[in-house]
Formats: sequence, structure tokens, C-alpha cells
Amino acid sequence: MTVSSPHELPAPLFRLGFRPMFLVAALFAIVAIGAWGGTFAGWWGLTPYGGSYFWHAHEMLFGFVAAVVTGFLLTAVQNWTGVPGVKGRPLALLVLVWAVGRVLMWWGPGWSPWLVASLDLLFLPMVAGFMAYPLIKVSQWRNLFFVPVLALMTLANFLTHLSVISGEAHWFKQGSYLMLMLVTLLMAVIGGRVIPMFTANGTGTTKVLPIAWLEKAALLCIWLLVLNVLFGNLLPANVLGLLCLLAGSLHLCRWWRWRVWLTLAVPLLWSLHMAYLFIPLGLLALAAHYLGDWLPLSTAAHLLTVGGMGGMIMAMMARVSLGHSGRPLQPRPIMSLAFALIFLAALVRTLGSWLLHQQILTVFVLASILWCLGFAIFTVVYWPVLTRPRVDGKPG
Repeated sequence: MTVSSPHELPAPLFRLGFRPMFLVAALFAIVAIGAWGGTFAGWWGLTPYGGSYFWHAHEMLFGFVAAVVTGFLLTAVQNWTGVPGVKGRPLALLVLVWAVGRVLMWWGPGWSPWLVASLDLLFLPMVAGFMAYPLIKVSQWRNLFFVPVLALMTLANFLTHLSVISGEAHWFKQGSYLMLMLVTLLMAVIGGRVIPMFTANGTGTTKVLPIAWLEKAALLCIWLLVLNVLFGNLLPANVLGLLCLLAGSLHLCRWWRWRVWLTLAVPLLWSLHMAYLFIPLGLLALAAHYLGDWLPLSTAAHLLTVGGMGGMIMAMMARVSLGHSGRPLQPRPIMSLAFALIFLAALVRTLGSWLLHQQILTVFVLASILWCLGFAIFTVVYWPVLTRPRVDGKPG
């Protein structure tokens, strides 16, 4: 695996992974949820590959989320290793492969499912290769953990496509929930690494030191949830519910120790803390579903996806884009509104659909509008940040 020479200066958009991947992800977040919300409301028809429900779930996980994970990892690996990150033509090719997958998923009903699946499945293995190269080059084995996670994400994507190819819906559920747990795991790992550090740096306070047993137990619980889905949901519902209850409780304790109350005046911090809060909330909602069917599975899933993933994605994109473009970590004031819109969308989509089921159409449309407005604000604010050179003249 080769990367462009550090002496080359490609267009600013292709100088580091976060730039194109964050931009296309933000644009796609608006298009995908706008299309889904309008279809659900009956404003227009949508007949994509796999059907509209399959498309919505697949594209938010393997289109939107995967793009942001890619942008973050391909940028972080340069910091971790000191090896120049992928840029220029290889990065443009990666973006093209991602875009081909999105186009085929939208207009794919007339194509062979095997062809659509094969082309869509190219993206994450390419990302894994670009990640593995610098990590192996400098023998940084600790962060090599992300490469098998990307391989498992590829497997999860294959399982969702297998449901279309075989006509067996259970493959879609297994693949999508495997991806859900894998991304939750990534959020827990990365959140644990950066949130205490960012909080200390941003508030001028002492960093909260991790409690070893709490960190290990919290992450182990999510690993067990990943393995349970990977091997076909072997755990009985009551055992799975207790595991989710334990996981949610541990991550809630973890979150509380990071002192969210110190961050309320710093948008780049409170947004990260609030996003992480949706992880224990989602896990506790899963416990409520499996222990007594007190909450719909969809409510738990959307706490993790809209609130957890959507919130953390926007918060991390906002911070990473400023830091890696040489700008001060001071977002435009309107970004506080963008963060709030995403969290409000999560609450409307989850609590609203549960408590106001008779008005489900209004709830879904409102949540879609809030989400799209949030990412529209991000796109407008960060377009120049992502498409122009660093303000300090450095590469990247």
C-alpha cells in the first residue's frame, strides 16, 4: 500500500482524510434523511436497492457513519504514527469508491445484487489497508485494533447485502445490529481516550484519571454485545437484557466521572459529553426492551444512532476540522444551535415516537427536519474550512 509523496500538494480537499470524508458525509446526511423523511411522509416515492427501509438503515450506517469513521481514522493514524496520511489521488479514489456505493444503493434495483454488493463492499477494506500500512510500518500494535474492527464492519455490510441476495431478512437484522454494536464500541473506545483529555485542556482543570476496572468492564460489556450479535444472538433475552443493563450502568458511571458540568460554556466539549450520554441511555433502553419489552427496539437503536452517533459525529467533525486546519478550537456560535438540533432530533425520534405513536408521521418528519437543519448548518460553516488550505501554511 503506497501513499502520495509528502512533497506533493494536491488540492486542499484531498490533503488529508478528514477533509473529503467529513464533507461528503455531512452532505449525505442531509440527502439521505431528507429522502427518507419525505418518503415516509408520502411527499415522493423512493424505490432503492433493498427497499426504502433497508436503504435507510444501511445507508446511515454504511454510508454516512462509515464515511465519518474513515475520515477520523485516516486523520488520526497520521498523528499516531508520524507517517504521512493518505492524500491526493489515492484519497480521491477512496472517495469515488464510497460514492459509487451510494449511487448503486440508490439506483440499484435494476442491477444484479451481487454486483451492487461487490462494489459497495470495496470501501471498508480499502480503508483498513490505508490504516494498516502506517501502523505496521512503525510497529504500533495498540492501534492496529481498528483494522480488525473495520474487517468486522465489512462482514456486517456483507450480511446486510446477503439479505437482499437470499431473500432472508434475518441477515439484514444481524448485519445492521452488528454494525450498530461495532460503532458503539468505537465511540466508547475513542470517547474514553479523548473526552477526559479534551475536558481538562478546554476547562483548565485536572484530567480525570481512569479507573482500570471500570474502563475494562465497560468496554468488555460492549465487546460481549458485539460477539453476541456476531455469532447469531446466542444469549437468551433475559441474559442479554442484564448484560445491557450492566453495560449501560457502567458507561453512565464513566460519563459522570468526566464532569459534564464543567463544560457547559464550551460547545466543543458539552456536545461531546451529551453525545456520549446517549450510549448508556441506548444501552439501558436495550435492557428495558429485552427484560420486559418496555421499550421498542427501534427506540433503543435510535438513541444510539441519532443521539450517540449523530451527536458524536458532529462534535468530532467540528473539533477535528478546526484543529487539523490550523484554526483555533473556537467554533462559530451558530454551531451550538447545530449541536442542539441533532440532540433534539434524537429525543423527538425516540421519545416522540414512543409517547406520541398516534402522531408518528409528524414525529418522523419533525425529527428529519431537525437533523437536516443541523447538518446543513455544519455544511455551510465548515465548507470553507474543509476545502481551503490550512491557515498556518502547513500540509494537511
